[in-house]
Amino acid sequence: DGQTREHALLAFTLGVRQLIVAVNKMDSVKWSEDRFNEIIKETSTFIKKVGYNPKAVAFVPISGWHGDNMLEESSNLPWYKGWTKETKSGVVKGKTLLDAIDAIEPPARPS
Repeated sequence: DGQTREHALLAFTLGVRQLIVAVNKMDSVKWSEDRFNEIIKETSTFIKKVGYNPKAVAFVPISGWHGDNMLEESSNLPWYKGWTKETKSGVVKGKTLLDAIDAIEPPARPS
């Protein structure tokens, strides 16, 4: 909990403006939708305080150990309809962690 807050603050301080929140170990809570929503609520509160817009963040439930919802949709998450985030180019949607990574917009480089 404290480490996640530190990493969010550090990333924002260093100029990282796009964020993905991968909620890992969903298998250990039996793929609980309630637990996932609770984590979204808690995480949204503190990333907003850091400076991120929670509406621009993809929240993705995964199980790294089993590989669920990382590259392909997981059958263990029938309640999960996917993530939606606001970007400069409009609203982007996806389901997996790979979709969220692919939805990151390349940052403008100073010239």
